[in-house]
Amino acid sequence: MTQGPTHLDIAVGYALPRKGIPSAASFRRWASAALDGRIREADLAIRLVDEDEGRALNRHYRGKDYATNVLSFPADLPEGLPEGVRLPLLGDLVICAPVVAREANEQHKRPNDHYAHLTVHGVLHLLGWDHENDKDAEAMEQLERDVLASLGIDDPYRLPG
Repeated sequence: MTQGPTHLDIAVGYALPRKGIPSAASFRRWASAALDGRIREADLAIRLVDEDEGRALNRHYRGKDYATNVLSFPADLPEGLPEGVRLPLLGDLVICAPVVAREANEQHKRPNDHYAHLTVHGVLHLLGWDHENDKDAEAMEQLERDVLASLGIDDPYRLPG
C-alpha cells in the first residue's frame, strides 16, 4: 500500500451512470499512488464523462473531433506568487468511460486496471510528464509501470498473448 501525499483532496464527478465505473475511493488510491513521493499536497478533480462530452472537450481543447480516453488539464496558477510558492491545486482529469470500456475490451485488460492506468497517466501529465518524444515517452511509461506495479497491476504496455 502506498502512503501518498500528506494532503490529497480529490473530487470525483460522474456525468453518466456509475454502472461499471470504479468508485471514488479507487480513483483516490490510484491518484495517490501516482503522486507518492512526487508532491506533498495536491487538489485535483476527476470527471467521468460520456462519449458526447468527451468528444466536445477534445474538439474544443485539442482540435481533435473524437472522444479520447483521458484528458488532463493542469491548473493555471495565479501570477505574482512569491518564488517557490506552490498551491496544491494540480488540475483536472476527464476520463471518457465508454472509450475506457471499449479499449479495455479490445486490449483484453480488466476495466479497473485500465481505469487505474489512465488515472496514473493523467496525474503524471498534471505533474508535467509528457510523451512528446521517444525518450520522454519511455521515461513516463516506465514510471507508469512502477506505480501500477505498486498497486499490483500488470504492465499496461505489455501485449497480451
